[in-house]
Amino acid sequence: RISISCLLPASWHFSISPVGCPRILNTTLRQILVIGILAAAVSLLYYSLVVIRNKYGRAYRDKRFHRYLARVTDTEATDTNNPNLNYGIVVDCGSSGSRIFVYCWPRHNGNPHDLLDIKQMRDKTRKPVVMKIKPGISEFASSPEKVSDYISPLLSFAAEHVPRAKHKETPLYILCTAGMRILPESQQKAILEDLLTDIPVHFDFLFSDSHAEVISGKQEGVYAWIGINFVLGRFEHTDDEDEAIVEVHVPGSENKESIFRKRTVGILDMGGVSTQIAYEVPKTVSFASSQQEEVAKNLLAEFNLGCDAHQTEHVYRVYVATFLGFGGNAARQRYEDSLFTSTVLKNRLLGKQTGMSSDLPYLDPCLPLDAQDEIQQNGQTMYLRGTGDFNLCREIIQPFMNKTNETQTSLNGVYQPAVHFQNSEFYGFSEFYYCTEDVLRMGGDYNAAKFMKAAKDYCATKWSVLRERFDRGLYASHADLHRLKYQCFKSAWMYEVFHSGFSFPVSYNNLKTALQVYDKEVQWTLGAILYRTRFLPLRDIQQENFRGSHSHWRSFSFVYNHYLFFVCFLIVLLSILLYLLRLRRIHRRMLRNSSSTSLWIEEGLPAQKIAGPL
Repeated sequence: RISISCLLPASWHFSISPVGCPRILNTTLRQILVIGILAAAVSLLYYSLVVIRNKYGRAYRDKRFHRYLARVTDTEATDTNNPNLNYGIVVDCGSSGSRIFVYCWPRHNGNPHDLLDIKQMRDKTRKPVVMKIKPGISEFASSPEKVSDYISPLLSFAAEHVPRAKHKETPLYILCTAGMRILPESQQKAILEDLLTDIPVHFDFLFSDSHAEVISGKQEGVYAWIGINFVLGRFEHTDDEDEAIVEVHVPGSENKESIFRKRTVGILDMGGVSTQIAYEVPKTVSFASSQQEEVAKNLLAEFNLGCDAHQTEHVYRVYVATFLGFGGNAARQRYEDSLFTSTVLKNRLLGKQTGMSSDLPYLDPCLPLDAQDEIQQNGQTMYLRGTGDFNLCREIIQPFMNKTNETQTSLNGVYQPAVHFQNSEFYGFSEFYYCTEDVLRMGGDYNAAKFMKAAKDYCATKWSVLRERFDRGLYASHADLHRLKYQCFKSAWMYEVFHSGFSFPVSYNNLKTALQVYDKEVQWTLGAILYRTRFLPLRDIQQENFRGSHSHWRSFSFVYNHYLFFVCFLIVLLSILLYLLRLRRIHRRMLRNSSSTSLWIEEGLPAQKIAGPL
């Protein structure tokens, strides 16, 4: 005989006999009821701990997904009545004009691992709060006392949108770029002094001496890199196995173990005048020479995006390089200057008149077939006619890369740390997008072979056919005749800069050309406000810590405590039920014993003891 017992406040047992059926089939209804209740309790406990946990795990993941999606697609008007919203203002003082951007973010969630959730402020019509004025601030170099009046309309515009009660706690940053960099330091200082003196008199924004400055091209590149990766969610922590990760040697902690985190994206931006590249360098770099190491110090930026300087999870090492003269328009100008000079020299030496008249034009392989163009220099005109030879065009412009034989170098022989091509991702903006999309209509995922074929076909197409297609509206709406004429050259230039200059293999398939990210134009000012407000979450974190040092447990128990209470309540209820059943059983046994004793007494016999178990 096998006995199974349960020791609760009321003990009970049932037996299984080795002969015949288990005795449980012959037990009373109350025993079956008790066993059924116990089985239900165990099942409910399993459901609580496993099924509900999985449900809340999915809900947490869904919450993260929807929070990320909300950031991507959020175009709702900013709720200026929300007292928990904070604001920040950045003025981009460029060479051709100045633009003001207003950003907003909710209170930090108190988790030191997360960054501020900064978004661009939107007005009641859901349009971004942005305003631009001309000319550039550098135009006031000779009259710095007028700078405050020049920038006042921008600040008034921001003051109208930021709630009045928030002005004194809203940081204002005035950051000047290319136009101001070329001015003498004395003129830069005079302009900044006027801003720092006059703005606090007329506006209540949080504006200190460090909030107005001329930033370097390196800083601008870092801010752009931060902005793109922030919008793409690459600074968020993830446990998703589908997310690409990268092994990182944290700067300044060579003796510590490597960390694994989300892979960030690099950016390539080819404008009209310059080309810029920026990407994370996850591994510690080595240098071929001490001179190269010295140059690299000016190109590598190491910074911590987190609010705690002692935490390394948001420490990044980013390579940023800007190449003046390597933009699409500047490159074409350099090409034409070289073409004009060499052709004039050859004409003198050989006694020819190539390109000096429309009847004897210079045959330019970088123009579409039969397209005509002119170069004017020093009062002379040189006539060009396109032959549309893409490969020959590439050969001619290769020397303009100014490559050297040194290892780990790119355009102009500038140092460039190795890119892990198998585990990297890049976004190409401006000319990288225009070259692939405006005419060739293949923006997005870049494929070198397909791009080269499309560029070859375009260059070899007669100009008259291209004009006909243009008139029929087959190209992008903002493509003009200037784009059509120089598309062949710019396609070759973009191809050579990417593959020859930056040494990306033709098999590289992780470049995406884009004009916007998630339908939004991402400015470097977003990265600037994110970096410069990185310590603000400390205030909210300290408040969270002040409320209690077990906030994580509280958040966990909030989900599970009511289920735990329900299970405990069920166990207590079951114990009481078993205890009552036990009392009832004892009571019935006592009744049987008393009735047996009474029977013996009535018959005049002495009461006999009931044999107990052996």
